[in-house]
Amino acid sequence: MIRPATLTLLAALLAAGGAAPAPAGDEDCMGCHADAGERHLFHPAMAAAAGGETAPEVSCKDCHGAHTGEPIGGPGSPFAPARLPAACGRCHEGIARQFAASEHGKALAEGGPGAPDCLSCHRHPLTGRRGGQGPAALKLTQEKICLSCHLDNAGVRARMGPAAGFIAAFETSVHGRALLAGNQAAPTCIDCHGTHDVRHGADPDAHVSKGHIPRTCSRCHAGQAAEYGRSVHARAVARGVAEAPVCTDCHGEHTILQHTDPRAPVASANVSAQVCSPCHASVRLSEKFGMEVDRTQTFADSFHGLALRGGAVESAHCASCHGAHAILPSSDPASSVHKDNLAATCGACHQGANERFAIGSVHVAASPERSPILYWIANVYIVMIAATIGGMFAHNLADFVRKSVTTLRARRSGAGQERPAGRGLYVRMTLNERWQHLILMVSFGVLAVTGFMLSYPEAWWVAGLRRLGLGVFETRGLLHRAAAVLMTGASLYHLGYVAFTRRGRRLLRDLAPRRSDLTDSLRNVAYNLGLASRRPRFGRFGYVEKSEYWALVWGTFIMAGTGVVMWFENTFIGLFTKLGWDIARTIHFYEAWLATLAILVWHLYHVILNPDVYPMNLAWLTGKLSEAEMEEEHPAELAAVKAARAAREQEESSDGTS
Repeated sequence: MIRPATLTLLAALLAAGGAAPAPAGDEDCMGCHADAGERHLFHPAMAAAAGGETAPEVSCKDCHGAHTGEPIGGPGSPFAPARLPAACGRCHEGIARQFAASEHGKALAEGGPGAPDCLSCHRHPLTGRRGGQGPAALKLTQEKICLSCHLDNAGVRARMGPAAGFIAAFETSVHGRALLAGNQAAPTCIDCHGTHDVRHGADPDAHVSKGHIPRTCSRCHAGQAAEYGRSVHARAVARGVAEAPVCTDCHGEHTILQHTDPRAPVASANVSAQVCSPCHASVRLSEKFGMEVDRTQTFADSFHGLALRGGAVESAHCASCHGAHAILPSSDPASSVHKDNLAATCGACHQGANERFAIGSVHVAASPERSPILYWIANVYIVMIAATIGGMFAHNLADFVRKSVTTLRARRSGAGQERPAGRGLYVRMTLNERWQHLILMVSFGVLAVTGFMLSYPEAWWVAGLRRLGLGVFETRGLLHRAAAVLMTGASLYHLGYVAFTRRGRRLLRDLAPRRSDLTDSLRNVAYNLGLASRRPRFGRFGYVEKSEYWALVWGTFIMAGTGVVMWFENTFIGLFTKLGWDIARTIHFYEAWLATLAILVWHLYHVILNPDVYPMNLAWLTGKLSEAEMEEEHPAELAAVKAARAAREQEESSDGTS
């Protein structure tokens, strides 16, 4: 206990405006060391004594020892860095043992550059942990003390290597920003790493070792830690599975960001690719723990996954279905993805979800084992696309070569240097029909671009559209649906046109398939291959136009039907099941590829690249063809028109004569 005479002396000095020098027996020391720069309380026990509190007696000699002639900090001084833990340990035995076993204590014992001793953190004068600071200010001081070595000390930085930059990132984390904002509940370095018992993360006894991380984080995040404790991940950690994730595996360590921050790995757009995929896409881990390796890939290829890859912020991700912390296997009745709970889980986003939402695979894989119907639909379409588009390409290539050779021969012979334009003779498309074609062309183009933007969000041309800053990708879904409505409306109008107008009914009659179309196609192919000497004489529409028209009718019907199913997914999954919706999506995707390639390979060739019409057939703009163009492409129709004209002229002449 402090002697009464000492307390009287301390009280008198404090009343006079000075600081008490020390307990009785230290007056001789303070006689020399009481100048203005050192008039302070050296140890918190002295401060307690000066305030009349009960505290163990601490004198100058308890720390400094007797005069030995050794300078303070010299190798023989109690205040030499390597000897300080032992000196302080005379009173703080438990803390000294912790420090000796810590990374700091080991580095100090080894003489490592920049290794801290007691005063490196507590400083001199020793004014207690708070030193008169409030909780928030104290936390900032603690952080600055740690960073003064780990960032500012060259010796320490050299030992840590690249990790120094990792430490600097703490100040930009959600914890660091809260600390700088004055939040006294925000953690500092010591809240996670400990104070005197700081150990390397690989040490099983460290606060930040894998096995201890959940407990360390739970001191602030008790609710989340309790949820995690019930998860399959926590159970694996408890069994000693080193690969099982803990808090820092998902959230990061010093770089922890709020989940609403788009840079955070646990942000909605990132969690599937950055948090779940590294483990669940690993072949090694999948084989070791019996997990299905394609789970992350099938999700990435799903509508939800594609939307996330494209930048959607409201689409479902892994945690939306499996949960964030209380993740359980689908076989567990408490799991959110257990078959009995799927309707409720899906219903969180899809209002009105019923038990039919659970019929079908969530992670769709078009394989003969997991989903044979999707597998066969996809493969039949692939074969059909290869055969159809391949046949179109071969047909057009032969046509191009034949016409190019014919043109070259004509030029060499001096004939056909100028193809006479002829006078406008034949109305190929009325204004009404040209408007129908224009609306169809625009809507189809928008549908193709916005549809494939979703299917291939990382494609170079999609990235190019994003860089233009037009906001096209952000409004992709709206543009796609608007174009679908426009195209469907134009198709319904065309249906009325061919049903209720004279020209429309004639158009439909002229486009009707006939047996002659098959023979014309064979004769034309033979001509292009040099096996026949003359081309077929086509009428108003040949097999090229007819095949394109009826393919368009078929494709529009298929795309509109499957598109409606996909658009109103809540209703149609409830009716047709999740599997039925996946069938519609598969058909929609491959039909889109078939239609787009057909337009590129078939239609654009015949209206642009065809040597007979290059650089473009302008009928879609002017509505007319010249006599020379009619003779080249529709000779039978030209003959019929001329015959009809001659008949009319003769009839008119006869009427005039009579």
